[in-house]
Amino acid sequence: MKIVIVCDSFKESLSSLSVAEEVEAGFRAVFPAVECISLPVADGGEGTVDALVHATAGQFRLHHVTGPMGDLVQARYGVLGDGRTAVIEMAAAAGLDLVPRAVRDPRIATTFGLGQLILHALDSGCRRFILGLGGSATNDGGAGMAQALGVRLLDQNEQELPTGGAALQALARIDTSALDPRLGECVFEIACDVDNPLTGEHGASAVFGPQKGATPDMVALLDTALIRFGEALEALGSTGIMTAPGAGAAGGLGAGASVFLGAKLRPGVDIVLDALALDTALVGADLVITGEGRLDGQTARGKTPVGVARLARQHGVPVIALAGALGAGYEAVYDHGISAVFSVVNRPCLLEEALADARPNIRGTARNIAALLALSPKDVLSPA
Repeated sequence: MKIVIVCDSFKESLSSLSVAEEVEAGFRAVFPAVECISLPVADGGEGTVDALVHATAGQFRLHHVTGPMGDLVQARYGVLGDGRTAVIEMAAAAGLDLVPRAVRDPRIATTFGLGQLILHALDSGCRRFILGLGGSATNDGGAGMAQALGVRLLDQNEQELPTGGAALQALARIDTSALDPRLGECVFEIACDVDNPLTGEHGASAVFGPQKGATPDMVALLDTALIRFGEALEALGSTGIMTAPGAGAAGGLGAGASVFLGAKLRPGVDIVLDALALDTALVGADLVITGEGRLDGQTARGKTPVGVARLARQHGVPVIALAGALGAGYEAVYDHGISAVFSVVNRPCLLEEALADARPNIRGTARNIAALLALSPKDVLSPA
């Protein structure tokens, strides 16, 4: 019997690797000789670097960069086992978690540190990049990143703008003549699971600005600034960038990365599963176990379990999903190749208790699933 375990992390509780360990332990209690292939995974947000570095026997790199509010922070990124692919979560350099709630201000927050991480990876020989866009503190359209990479953002007096989204109101011209030429040798993939445009009522400022500390007045100011930035980007030849799906991701970083890095925006889970070679692991598999902390109606819109199930269905492999909680609309996953869903919480309890008991709960649920499978006809699945 061969099972492939491809679970996302259970947020605030267990990493994807720890979840896989408990699933395997539960199955081995019933099927001692089961062949388990564990691929810790993420959907482009938190945990993506850890999952890919672990799965490919890669390495972590540390580098001091400019944080979102201009202070120095130590940021971590990964280099995959091929030695040339860098995996960077933008939140490591410009994330909301780096800014105390009392001082959050998306008008001055910058992605400059992300550009510095890209430069560090370039200096290390990386020429392929996977960038995760979740958890940003910024609303600068990726302008800070571009400035770190050599782009000059100029006002009407040909003076360079300071960093931050609000400064873009004064933008008159973008000069890319000093953009690092090594970027032309690179391939950038952006893990992006939102389709918001750059500006407007569904844009970066209006939708994501408030969670970064923006008041209604700040939202209006930042949207005006991004409109100016978008017009300048289109003047470079990037027609339609302001309305492109995903341009508004991470405070408009989707737009900046598309233009300055030539990046392709893709669903994060697809990028990660490609890098993990899930297609290869599925060959000859009898079962896939996937899951995440919460399954609900949003899961069907590109989250890890559905991405895994889509590939598994192509190989004719059944999929069972585990979750810490089942929310409204979780049944939608049945239409995307998931055959059965189980909550790992085995009794009414407080959230804090569920988080603390995640390990035994996951192991116990996996064991019960394995025991049920052991009742199947012997020519289907049987204990070793």
